[in-house]
Amino acid sequence: MKVGDLIDKKLVRNIDLGIVFSSLSLIMIGFLAIASASGILNGGSTGRLKVQIAAFIIGIIAILVVLLFDYNTFGELERPLFVLNVLLLLSVFVFGDRVKGAVSWIDLGPVSFQPSEVVKISFILIFAKHLERRKDNLQNIFQILPSMLYLAVPVGLILLQPDFGTALVFMFIAFFMMFEAGLSYKIIGAGVGAVAALFPILWLFFFQDYQKDRILTFLYPELDPMGRGYHVIQSKIAIGSGLFSGKGIFHGTQNNLGFIPERQTDFIFSVIGEEVGFIGCVIVILLFMYLLYRMMYIAKVSKNDYGTLVCTGVMAMYLFHILENIGMTIQLMPVTGIPLPLISYGGSSLLTNMIALGLVINIGMRRQVIRF
Repeated sequence: MKVGDLIDKKLVRNIDLGIVFSSLSLIMIGFLAIASASGILNGGSTGRLKVQIAAFIIGIIAILVVLLFDYNTFGELERPLFVLNVLLLLSVFVFGDRVKGAVSWIDLGPVSFQPSEVVKISFILIFAKHLERRKDNLQNIFQILPSMLYLAVPVGLILLQPDFGTALVFMFIAFFMMFEAGLSYKIIGAGVGAVAALFPILWLFFFQDYQKDRILTFLYPELDPMGRGYHVIQSKIAIGSGLFSGKGIFHGTQNNLGFIPERQTDFIFSVIGEEVGFIGCVIVILLFMYLLYRMMYIAKVSKNDYGTLVCTGVMAMYLFHILENIGMTIQLMPVTGIPLPLISYGGSSLLTNMIALGLVINIGMRRQVIRF
């Protein structure tokens, strides 16, 4: 037996089956929800489902490729990946198409993708390397300034698109990673206070009208029930009408009659709530909770700080998407264009989330030093 074969078998035995089970379950639920939202049984197009399945197959291949490399290798590519991030985010201003008021997508014939989705993963990898060098040296404003400048580059370029929702994802990821790296509680408190103090200024001088409308609609959707409040109102009606066990898969009336807006993407949880009810929603949430728990476990047992920080970043990315997407469907969060991980329709989103899972599995596989 070759040594390389023995190493491979040892690594394979360390694959986290909890992550594999929960993520595959959520993806399968996503397929069903997309099929229902597309009205396949009523003569609707199968195009979105085919795209999602194709993205899933590509995602499996991408995960296998990621697992071939020691995850520490990605940290050694910090500088070229930083440059690549900047180029990808700048490319939308040259080649991008304006979608819903933001220049965030690039159309390459039959394939469209959102560069910021790719940059999320790359940012986690390089920001983890940056924080590994600065671990436990984030105790005052001067020590955290380099990290804030590191974050300001992608966030600034994303805000120029403008895509405030995605920018929030990056800030949320960075905060969790910095906290794991030893960010002082005093700095956290000061930051929260600064945001609260600056909010009136941001509202008066920086927020665009559509951003103000989203916040007002979040608080009072009835102010514009046929306009900006329509999404939340119809979503709550759909989820509420599902009651305990739902109306049955493919039998949601709000879904089939087209009352739920963006039902394949942003509001796919509304479809789930209507068709499988409270029970189905709880199952989805428990699967997400278990997936996040396994990520935190691997972060804890990782053999080095870099692995811990990467896992923390991936966990934060998932957590923000889950809280924001589910929250906005039941009026606990303002409406943004944030998809539900592994479930919402979107090839680039599914591929990004699967690659992120591949990184976590990679770190878990290599959590122990192999000795012979």
